[in-house]
Amino acid sequence: MKILVVGGGAREHAICDAVRRSKDAQLYSVMSNLNPGIKLLATDYLQENETNVEKIVQYAIEKKIDLVIIGPEAALEAGIVNELDKINIKSCSPSKEAARIETDKEWMRNLLKKYKIPGQLKCQTFTDSKKAKGFIEDLNGEVVVKPIGLTGGKGVKVAGDHFKDIRETLTYVKEVIEKKIGGKAKVLIEEKAVGEEFTLQAFSDGKNILPLHAVQDHKRLLPNDQGVNTGGMGSYSCEDGLLPFLSKGEYEEGAAILQKIIESLDKEGCRYIGPIYGQFMLTADGLKIIEINARFGDPEALNVLSLLDTDFVDVCKAMINNTLYSKKLKIKKKSTVCKYVVPEGYGIKSMIGEKIFVDEESIKKTGSRLFYASVNKENDFVTTSSSRSLAIVGIADNIVEAEKMCEKALTYVKGDHIFIRHDIGTPKLIQKRIDHMNQLRGM
Repeated sequence: MKILVVGGGAREHAICDAVRRSKDAQLYSVMSNLNPGIKLLATDYLQENETNVEKIVQYAIEKKIDLVIIGPEAALEAGIVNELDKINIKSCSPSKEAARIETDKEWMRNLLKKYKIPGQLKCQTFTDSKKAKGFIEDLNGEVVVKPIGLTGGKGVKVAGDHFKDIRETLTYVKEVIEKKIGGKAKVLIEEKAVGEEFTLQAFSDGKNILPLHAVQDHKRLLPNDQGVNTGGMGSYSCEDGLLPFLSKGEYEEGAAILQKIIESLDKEGCRYIGPIYGQFMLTADGLKIIEINARFGDPEALNVLSLLDTDFVDVCKAMINNTLYSKKLKIKKKSTVCKYVVPEGYGIKSMIGEKIFVDEESIKKTGSRLFYASVNKENDFVTTSSSRSLAIVGIADNIVEAEKMCEKALTYVKGDHIFIRHDIGTPKLIQKRIDHMNQLRGM
C-alpha cells in the first residue's frame, strides 16, 4: 500500500516512522524542508510547499498513492483532503470543513455552544477593540487573547504572562484586529483558565474515537516555565496513560468531550476522519477546553506514536472505513520524555544555518528515539533553520528513567548555537505541577 505523508517536521517524521513499521506500507513524502529522517525512510519524496494543493495532488496521482496523511494544519486549511477526495484518493485526515475545529476558533466555540459540550469557557469575538474593553473588564482582565485563524501556536497571549494590565491587553487586541493576525480582522477573547494544561490525542473514524496516552507539553522557552511561548520545547507521558496530576476519571472526561465533538461534527455534515487532539486545562472546577486541533500534536505525537504497537496503517484503514469500534490499541506500558533541540534565539530570532553534529548510532544505543524537524543535512552535520531542529524521546518503564535516557542521548547532539530546555520531565518540575493542582483543589 502506497502511503503519502505531507509535512517535514518532527511530527511527520514520527508519522513516517509509524508508517514504515507497518507490514503493508510503502512510504512517500511531500515536505517543504528536506527532513533527513523522512528522506531516509521514504521510497520517494517531493520537496514542495505543503499548501501547494495542485502539486501535491499531481504527485499523488503520478505515484499512484492509496492513502494520504496530512501533518500540518495549514495544509488541512488549504483543502488538500477535499481535492484528493474528488479523485478518489483517500485521506486519513479531516476535510477543510471538519478541520475548522482548529482553523477557525470562533466556529469551534460556536459548535461547543450549539451542542452544549462540557468544559466551555466564557468567550466572545470582536472586530472593534473599543467594544472588547467592556468584556475584558467584566472578567477583571483575566483573559486570553487569540487570533481567529492559524498562527503556528504563537499568537495566543495570556493575562499575567504577556499582559500586566488591561491597557496592555487592549493594545494586543487592537494589533490583532488591525494587522489581521491569523488572517482575519477579528479577535477571540476567552476567560483565563487556571490549572495544569494537558493534551489528549485520539484516532477518529467520524463516529468513534480511540484515545491515546495523555501528554503534557511545555510551551515556554526557558526552564521553570519562563520566557516566550514557542511551538513546544518538549513533553512527557506516563506508563499508565495518565499524568501525575490527572486521575483516570478526569482522563475519561477528556475522552468523552472528544467523543461528543466528533458526534457534533458528524451532525454538522462534516464527518471527522483522522487524528484529533484536545488541549485541556485541568482546573479546580474540572476540565476546560483550551482548544481542539485537527491533527497530531507536535511534540505530543512523538510521545504517543513511539509507544504504538498496533499496526498504524491498519488503524488508518479503520478510520477511513468507520471500523474503529472493532479495534483495540496495543500501547507499550512505558513512560516517555521528549526534549527539543532548537537554534539559539528560537522564539525571538533564531540563528539560521548553524551546524549541529548528531551521532545517530550512539543515540540509538541509549534506547532513545531521534526525530528530525526543520533542518537541512550536509555530510555528517545538519544546519539550523528558524524553527525547531530535532527532538529526542527517551522511553523507559517510568518517567525518571525516561528523562535520564533522554538526557544521555542529548549528549550526542553537539553545536555551538543550540538550546535545550533540560528541566522537562524532571522530578522537580513534575512535583511543581502536582503541588499546583493540590493547591487549587485546596488539598
